[in-house]
Amino acid sequence: QVQLVESGGGLVQAGGSLRLSCTASGRTFSTYVMGWFRQVPGMEREFVTAISWSGGRTIYADSVKGRFTISRDNAKNTVFLQMNSLKPEDTAVYYCAAGPSYTAGQGDYGYWGQGTQVTVSS
Repeated sequence: QVQLVESGGGLVQAGGSLRLSCTASGRTFSTYVMGWFRQVPGMEREFVTAISWSGGRTIYADSVKGRFTISRDNAKNTVFLQMNSLKPEDTAVYYCAAGPSYTAGQGDYGYWGQGTQVTVSS
């Protein structure tokens, strides 16, 4: 069982930056692929980025490529999402997720955090 807790969300102006964190319970963190997803009310949850077990591989949605960076610290059971050059369309609830497979498919992630709100004002 893995429990995930996100933090770091908030209100920021367009062009600004935020850093999200997601800390996991348990001693098996390094065996999970970690992903970030986001959801706007009334819309489907969408993939943002994922990082492999060791952190050596990352994938990004085209909409965030070049602006967002995912990283992880396995010693601290934490995955980070650095978000730069934020746009109003990045406004959403951001969720971290853990799963066994290096994939963008949310169905492959079995553990989810409660989400943290990110609001970007224009």
